[in-house]
Amino acid sequence: MRSFKRITPAALQRLARIAQADREDFFKRYPRWSALYSKRLLCVALCQGAALHYVDGKNGVKDFDVWSFFRAKPGQRLPRRPVAHRDFEMPKFGKSQGTQDFVGKRVDLILKSIKCSPDSRPILAIQQYLTTRRTKTARCLGKKAVVIIEPLKFRGKVAWPIMPKWAI
Repeated sequence: MRSFKRITPAALQRLARIAQADREDFFKRYPRWSALYSKRLLCVALCQGAALHYVDGKNGVKDFDVWSFFRAKPGQRLPRRPVAHRDFEMPKFGKSQGTQDFVGKRVDLILKSIKCSPDSRPILAIQQYLTTRRTKTARCLGKKAVVIIEPLKFRGKVAWPIMPKWAI
């Protein structure tokens, strides 16, 4: 069941903490990838349906898809891993179906490396990825919305769809 409650800055902060704990766990379990990627975090973003709900207030939240985007290291792409699932742990948005042990909605956590320059700004890098990459992932993410969670100074900014400045 979808929740139509507003996604607040406090909810984005909670998602940021959940994503950080997931990254720390991943890098602890895979030291090789920690050495290559732990310092290459570009941004963390709420994506797909929940992000669209953040933008339009109409889509509803089925679950939270949180992506940690990293600056790709040439010749050493971050490997795909199964999507990690965590509990939002707050019942404000209800529960996701099939998550009897969870208190709140399911948070799906994905790690992704994307090509961008070392000095790329997060919002522009995401927009460039979604407009120039012809991958299944980029097409899928581009169908809905992307809202920045980290870095903190961009928290709540809509990276996708591209919004005119007067609408932000």
